[in-house]
Amino acid sequence: MLRRPKPTDSEADLLREQEHFLTSGAPSAASVVRRPDKRRGEAGEGEGLSGENEGSQRDVVTIEDLPDQLPSLTPAPPKKSRFKASRVTFEDEDAGERLDRHDTHISAVLSRIVERDTSSTPISLPAFTGMAFPKVLHRSETSNQAPLSTAGGKKSIFARQIAAQRLKECKTTLHSSPEAAPTPETSMDTDQCDAAEPAAVSGPRLVSGQGLQGPHSSGETMRIHVENQAKLQAMSQSEILEEQKKLLSQLDPRLVDFVRSCKAQSVPSFPSPSKHPKDKSGTEDPPVQDVSRESGSCSAAVLCQKPQEVEMEGEEEELSAPPPAVTEEDLPVKPQKEWVHMDKLEPEKLEWLRDLPEPRRKGTKKAMQARFDFAGTLIPPTEDLPMHLGLHHHGEEPERAGYSLQELFLLSRSQVIQQRTLSLSTLANILSKARAGEYMSVLKGSVTSTLLDAGLLFLLRFALDDSVEGVMSAAVHALKALLVCAEDEECLDCTFSWFRGLASFPLLPSAQEEEDEEDEGLDESMKETAKEKEERKSDHEVARQDAVKGLLKMKLLPRLRYILEVVRPSPRVVQDVLEILTRIARHSSSSATQVLDCPRLMETVMSEFLPTSWSPSSQSIYGLPLSSAMKLLRVLATSGRHACARLLNSLGASERLSHLLSAEPNELLLEPTESLRITTEAYRLWAVAAGYGQACKLYLDLYPALVTALQSVHRLPPASDPLLPLQLQRFLALLSLLTQVTHTAGCHQELQAGMVSSGGEECPPPPPVSWGHVTGLQTSLMGHLKGFIKNLDDPLQKDGSLTLIPVYLVYLAAYYHQLSRQNCFKPVETLQELELLTSDVLLPLMSHSVVQGLIKNLKSSSVVCNAQAITLGPEITNNLPGLACTGWRNRPGLVAPSSPFPLLTGLGLLLETITGIHKGLSSKFTGLLLSEPVTGYLRSCSQATPSLSHTKAWLLRHEHHLLYLLLRLAHRLVPLDLEIARHASLYHQVALVVLPWLLPGSEYLAHELLSTIVFSKDFISEGHSGGPEAVELGELKLHEETQKDTSPSLQTVGTLLREACVQLPSIRGCFLTHLAHLESSVIVSRDALLGHNPWIKSHLLPELTGPILPSDWPFLPLVSLYEQAGVSDGGGLAVEELPQRALQAVTHCLQWLLLLEVWREEALKVVLPVAKFARLSCVFLCSSDLFLERPVQRLTWGLFRLLTRSTKLDSLDLNVPPPGLASFQDLYSALVSQYEAVSFGDRLFGCWVLLPLQRRYSITMRLAVFGEHVGMLRSLGVTLEQLSIPIERFTSPPEDSLPLLRLYFRSLITGTLKRCWCPVLYVAALSHVNSFIFSQDAAAQEVETARHSMLRKIYYLTDEVLRSHLLLFRLPQHHLQLGFDMYEQLPPIRAKRLERVLGLQEGSVDKRD
Repeated sequence: MLRRPKPTDSEADLLREQEHFLTSGAPSAASVVRRPDKRRGEAGEGEGLSGENEGSQRDVVTIEDLPDQLPSLTPAPPKKSRFKASRVTFEDEDAGERLDRHDTHISAVLSRIVERDTSSTPISLPAFTGMAFPKVLHRSETSNQAPLSTAGGKKSIFARQIAAQRLKECKTTLHSSPEAAPTPETSMDTDQCDAAEPAAVSGPRLVSGQGLQGPHSSGETMRIHVENQAKLQAMSQSEILEEQKKLLSQLDPRLVDFVRSCKAQSVPSFPSPSKHPKDKSGTEDPPVQDVSRESGSCSAAVLCQKPQEVEMEGEEEELSAPPPAVTEEDLPVKPQKEWVHMDKLEPEKLEWLRDLPEPRRKGTKKAMQARFDFAGTLIPPTEDLPMHLGLHHHGEEPERAGYSLQELFLLSRSQVIQQRTLSLSTLANILSKARAGEYMSVLKGSVTSTLLDAGLLFLLRFALDDSVEGVMSAAVHALKALLVCAEDEECLDCTFSWFRGLASFPLLPSAQEEEDEEDEGLDESMKETAKEKEERKSDHEVARQDAVKGLLKMKLLPRLRYILEVVRPSPRVVQDVLEILTRIARHSSSSATQVLDCPRLMETVMSEFLPTSWSPSSQSIYGLPLSSAMKLLRVLATSGRHACARLLNSLGASERLSHLLSAEPNELLLEPTESLRITTEAYRLWAVAAGYGQACKLYLDLYPALVTALQSVHRLPPASDPLLPLQLQRFLALLSLLTQVTHTAGCHQELQAGMVSSGGEECPPPPPVSWGHVTGLQTSLMGHLKGFIKNLDDPLQKDGSLTLIPVYLVYLAAYYHQLSRQNCFKPVETLQELELLTSDVLLPLMSHSVVQGLIKNLKSSSVVCNAQAITLGPEITNNLPGLACTGWRNRPGLVAPSSPFPLLTGLGLLLETITGIHKGLSSKFTGLLLSEPVTGYLRSCSQATPSLSHTKAWLLRHEHHLLYLLLRLAHRLVPLDLEIARHASLYHQVALVVLPWLLPGSEYLAHELLSTIVFSKDFISEGHSGGPEAVELGELKLHEETQKDTSPSLQTVGTLLREACVQLPSIRGCFLTHLAHLESSVIVSRDALLGHNPWIKSHLLPELTGPILPSDWPFLPLVSLYEQAGVSDGGGLAVEELPQRALQAVTHCLQWLLLLEVWREEALKVVLPVAKFARLSCVFLCSSDLFLERPVQRLTWGLFRLLTRSTKLDSLDLNVPPPGLASFQDLYSALVSQYEAVSFGDRLFGCWVLLPLQRRYSITMRLAVFGEHVGMLRSLGVTLEQLSIPIERFTSPPEDSLPLLRLYFRSLITGTLKRCWCPVLYVAALSHVNSFIFSQDAAAQEVETARHSMLRKIYYLTDEVLRSHLLLFRLPQHHLQLGFDMYEQLPPIRAKRLERVLGLQEGSVDKRD
């Protein structure tokens, strides 16, 4: 048996195997068959040898086992060719031969492997020379090579050498036959300038004859070409140009461009004389001259085209011509002959060698691409920077320096490490400047949003996984620039010591409601939970809504842990990672929990960056305590008491606090600035823990160190010392700690009693610190406060004293508040102590000139009063909210050094506490409320409309605290001081305005305002100072001026207001009942604001979804009743089925609304008039007969009268959708249906339905009444006097809707609409129909036909009264009995029109006869 050859066989083995095969006589795998050569035709056409001889001389290899039929390559049905119809076929042509000729299947190729015919190929022997060996060919010897034109296109150097040798020997020609040769590269010269010159071409360029496919196709093509050339030679130059213009005007421009492109493709292969090297002469090669001439004509045609227009900003700027093509003279380095492939210039490839053009001096009106340098600075498009800066290495706009965002993204994925690092560093610098708002005034759009939409988060996340530490470090820095704003953190640190400054809002994006169509119609048990929906989302979807959550989903925390634990990067990268973790912890409590739960992350932070012992000689940042790591612990502790307990106990934060705070900062073996920062953060972490009632045993252990730190306040460095701000921050954090410990100690007694009474169940354990442990500090701190007040006179110590005084005031407020709750409280001694505090500390402080000057900045520092100020803030994106604190030190604001808010808030808090204990001290502080800055500030607040966002919410919360404290002080002083009582209406207005502003976490403040000030008789001074009587006098004056019958509302408003003032306590109870669902939030807020620390669950405020109360809260009882009752069965529920006391609740709600509309109209300006109308419509929709009750009728009449005053009607725009509704038309449809069902012709309900039918409102509502609900016109008997709306609002301007006019006309003719049934709409319909039929305006044929038809029908009416009303109507007049004025007879113009219309009808009848 034969074996297969192996790779190890030698040549002798192969020969031996071959001999063995031949002797065995085994059949071969392939057989040799002789076949004629089909490529030479059937008989060879007389060329060379005959077909028989060819068949005997050539071999054909046939492969067995190939299928006879070609297999189908795809199982799909056969496709129809779009080009089949365009192919030319002949009847005598054999289909089999055509199939064989076009067959390209693999079986066809393999079954006919035919030997190439070389019988007619001449053999060229090498030339004889006198040398022993042939001469070696050099590339530089261009004279021995054939030119490209004669070499037949692109050929190798060797082939051109052989071609040149053949030409020299003249043994054969380059092209043997027209059929075998390629088409000559010439064209039909339609652009020739010299017609007399003979064409040096042998064939056409455009007409190839490929579609003829006949035996004489090439001859036909040449015949056409020769004929064209003869015609061109017979024409003059002017005739050629004229025919050329005619052709260009008739042909499609795209076809002309195609023809020119075909010529241009062949031109570059023959350089023109201007671009060709000088040593190449054109006399030896005539075709080159011809092509050069064609190239010149072609380029001339291109130059004749209209240049592309570019709009420039400058009026006198001239459009620069396109740069000329690159020539050899333009190149800074001249090409040499020896260079490979430089015998032919390619301009498009040599453009980069040209000097860069100068940048534009004036930009275009169109937006230009932004370019940045490596520092992130935006480079103006007109700036010309030198090349050595490395800012020109890009392809687009090479003359402009800098890199675009797209190019930086491309470089960030480069294989070159330096490019990746540089691009990420540049992106980090751009992000830092963008977040700081430096591009807002010069760039269109947001850079941060653009980068996030382009996938920046994914780019940085991928870069974090880079194995190169430099790239990874640059990615960390860029991620920190995206997430962290250093000035935001500084602001939050500065406000930490303010009242409730340790609490903050989670930095969650604004909630976006998502419509889940998949869950519609499913049971609650079948619907997906929020967690399941979140897990089902992709990373891109999550990151688009919330950047931080998207990063967490992409496993950012394990990667950061790996970087800290394994990579151990440089100090800067470590600081960036810790700041990123801090920003993630601020996102939400769940994000903070993920940071705590990440395996080995917090353990690494605690062991490496918060060690219990360290060496000062350490060269690395590892093993040293870092303030940023301590701040991370503090922010994590803010998220909840359980997280704080884990940090203190499981992770050893309590031990770290002991090590850091038991010694002085200069004893910590750290740099002075770092030692001050880390002790400050340690005090803040301890304050947060004490805010939960935790870490109080540490207070007992470190009490001596705390006393020593308190005494160091007298050793503060001078104002010129750079460490002074850090020393002040450290001392502020210490005072915040003492304040929280005081609150916790004040709860010890209550918790002890509660644990005894409840047996230890459902009650927090009492803290280790009691009231006796904190009382000794008050005397010392009081002495400090007196000293700082004296230091206000010293210019060098003034700023430091103003920084510290507010925190002392907050501490004293906490101390006296908790003192009043203790069993050891001694009223007499405490009252005397408070009097001394007032006379020795508070009054001198309030009257000090420095404090008075500070209070003058109240209005300029307010966020509420300056809400409309336009400032270029930083870039904030929806999925990555921030606080927008950029530049806060250099501009007036609530946190600026010149802001009086911390001082006034601390003072107001202390005054609220001591006046609650000693009410006789209240009158001593009237000067604060009566001061001009405070009064002007309150007036501005009463007229402000601040917007809500993350950038303002954290500041608004502190301003709301001050406003609340000022109102509480006014609440104590209004009954006691007449001067304060004169401003009672201002305080009430401010309370009404502030109430819908309060944010989550301030529910207790809202409850206190509702309970004390909002419904207080003392603050509604109009109720007991002749207010109702003044309203009645005003209505009486209105009655005398109008001299008409009044509607019921005009006579009862004064009485209704008087009754509402009497019912204020009941009204307050009604609203507090409807807000009972906020009780749990009120309790949580109360514990936080009053310092009930052991009950506080988290210092992280609730998510910022909006204010606590809606802006239309006065309508709350009405809306709640409507939601409970619904509008089922097409007409609401019966009054017996309404909730208990529903009538009383509706009455109280309407009384309160009436009072606000008359005396506090500014408080309801945030509620749109259309929203008021929609809310009041609930009176009619929530029940079938609630609106018929007399109290409801009287109050609703009064409100309707106020809403329809002449000054208010124009602002009532019903075309705007009311808040909470898709459109007003939907509400009106429900109102009309309810009126038809249960109104019984009630006049009040009728007025409510008629009001939206005014001419200026949507026609949809009028079509609904006169179309679908036309039956209601019989019971809509409201008179013009009862409606109290001018009838002209229903009749002017004239109606132009033909369908509605036909409905008007039909209702009048059929008797559906009568004056006795519906006076208002009767007058409106008369007016519109009369105006339509006698209109002289030109109109369409359909409208004119309708006019004639109506006029003829009116003329032949049998109802004389209606006929006269329709024909003789003049103007609406509400004081007349009919409601309108009439002509005695038709005016001449109208009479002629009537005669003409009737004459036209008679003429048409005569024609028919």
